[in-house]
Amino acid sequence: MKKLFLSVIGMYFTMLAALSQGNPKADSAYKPRKLTFEEANLVSSYYKQDGNNSAVTGGIGSEKLTDLSNAIDLKFYRYDKRDRKHSFTGEFGIDHYTSASSDKIDSHTISSASHADTRFYPSLSWTMENAKKGSTFGAGLSLSTEFDYGSFGANVNFAKKTKNKSGEFSAKLQAYLDRVSLIYPIELRTGTGTRGEEDDYATTPRNTFNLDLSWSQIINQRLQVMLNGEVVYQHGYLGLPFHRVYFADNSVHVENLPSSRLKIPLSIRANYFISDKFILRTWYRYYHDDWNISSNTLQLETVVKLSPFFSVTPFYRFYQQTAADHFAPYRVHTAADTYYTSNYDLSKFNSSFFGAGFRIAPPDGVFKIQHVNSLEVRYGHYNKNIGMNSDIISLNIKFK
Repeated sequence: MKKLFLSVIGMYFTMLAALSQGNPKADSAYKPRKLTFEEANLVSSYYKQDGNNSAVTGGIGSEKLTDLSNAIDLKFYRYDKRDRKHSFTGEFGIDHYTSASSDKIDSHTISSASHADTRFYPSLSWTMENAKKGSTFGAGLSLSTEFDYGSFGANVNFAKKTKNKSGEFSAKLQAYLDRVSLIYPIELRTGTGTRGEEDDYATTPRNTFNLDLSWSQIINQRLQVMLNGEVVYQHGYLGLPFHRVYFADNSVHVENLPSSRLKIPLSIRANYFISDKFILRTWYRYYHDDWNISSNTLQLETVVKLSPFFSVTPFYRFYQQTAADHFAPYRVHTAADTYYTSNYDLSKFNSSFFGAGFRIAPPDGVFKIQHVNSLEVRYGHYNKNIGMNSDIISLNIKFK
């Protein structure tokens, strides 16, 4: 993983050096007709978790997992003859994770191929902004692939500002067409293969459609508010085939969930500029779905500018949810249940996520490297009241 991380950074700096030389003018009034490099971002993170409610082993057992993630995005822009700005973004991401619970899909092996996996997720997006009309239109495509899961995504979006530019309505429609490989626990397979062999597993679809509507408004010089509502509809195989469920009679089954799910999240976000050195960001979301999960999320974040070029951002998020109708712990479900799962992500729990970010953006560049615009390090600790906890640290470097 270390070699992978270093090679990604090396490749990134090589591309960036070439792109930076191609910027014809620094004058902000210049509107290039040719495709021009705007900025690039390198984001790298390391995630580690532990717990004792693995869905792979029926709601009991280790949830130990580590994940190393690296993503690069490159942004370009150009203006057409009607002075509309066209922005193009290309992103490539790669995650590599190890999971103790996934290794238990085949408990007969000491360490199977399921112990680790790598996910690749490239994407492309385009937006066209008409500053005179205050409108923006865009579209995007994305892919995600790993050993047992593949996803193709597409989206279109539209935004329109009010005449005085103080308000903006936006809408986004997304679709994800996924394929789930049917890799069952070893004791429930009808064939003779295991995940470590060259088997052609059957696949099944899972489709997700999302309509996202929002309104943002500048109330005054200090306060900005955004209202957001979504409708998310999923259809297909919505469980995972290697999630075991142990019934009260100690028989083992594969998780069985409804083939459709309707989710409705509603949220409000408010940013208040207390002074030049303090910004308060607040966010609240209410969520409900037809599996009877309801949740509330509250997040507080404060930007503290210790100098014009250095800021600290402490944050705290509280989350609370009810259990899905189909959830029960280890050895509680019975044959009378139509649907059943022991995945604790669908259980009743509370969680907290807190930490801080540190950002530097000096005028002469980070470490006096002119094109390195900013550097941010962010750390967070996550804890559930059902015995699961995790830590994540991330690095974000922006180049212009």
